[in-house]
Amino acid sequence: MTENIPKGVLYALATTLVASTAAAASKLVANDVPVSMIVLAQYSICLVIALPSLFKKKNNVLKTSRPWAHIVRGVTGWLCFYAYYQALAYIPLVDASLLRNTGPLFVPVVIWLWLKVTIRKRAVLPMLLGFAGVVLMLQPDIKGLKIWHLVGLVSGIFLACSMVGTRTLASSEPSSRINFYYFSISFLCSLPVALINWQPIPLSSLPYLLYIGSSIWLTMWFYTRAYSYARASVIAPINYSGVVFAGLIGWGIWGHVPDLYATIGIGLILLAGVMTVILNQSG
Repeated sequence: MTENIPKGVLYALATTLVASTAAAASKLVANDVPVSMIVLAQYSICLVIALPSLFKKKNNVLKTSRPWAHIVRGVTGWLCFYAYYQALAYIPLVDASLLRNTGPLFVPVVIWLWLKVTIRKRAVLPMLLGFAGVVLMLQPDIKGLKIWHLVGLVSGIFLACSMVGTRTLASSEPSSRINFYYFSISFLCSLPVALINWQPIPLSSLPYLLYIGSSIWLTMWFYTRAYSYARASVIAPINYSGVVFAGLIGWGIWGHVPDLYATIGIGLILLAGVMTVILNQSG
């Protein structure tokens, strides 16, 4: 397909907008639906959507020689969303969104611990900037720190693990198999936790849950379209526009406005994230 940067940028913005609005939907229903049930609904819907396309594939599509890699990817992906939605229920949308988006900053550390690959020197400065931004956001010496900010940061760490797991699996596994095992494992992890916290779901919450579940597929579709029209070096930094959308939504619905320390921290994390993407694209 011929490169069309404006179209690619629009699809990338649509990706982040859907992800941000899905996060807002989770925050809106958190008072009526336990987080464990929100997560279960998400992966149930994802699994139902994944099954038809899977059955169209040839035989042995589920056969894999890397079950443990699938398990690690599935569990860490589930923990990422579980921690993210828990944080969303208690802290501003922009805080939770940004802390989850620290995932790429942790990737070099995860690669070092998991794959024993040395951290490159050029990755150190973005990591230090990003972690300085996290400290400013969390404000550990100021009364405003909440344990749920740390939970949001944990979601970023698990996102990094999931990203490395996906990258590792992609070298030998088709995307349909990776997605199926991810959704299946996450569903199985979600089920017992949701059953323990089970309660009736208000009818008014069902549209939100449906949107949260289908949002993953919407973001995948938009993301793929974005990369079909423009280079990764153009698209990848736009992913951080989701923090802007989250900030606007949080301000519009809940009146959340970051203080000076948090604003500086947000700027540092965004700068570190874009630097990480650009440096990785340069080889």
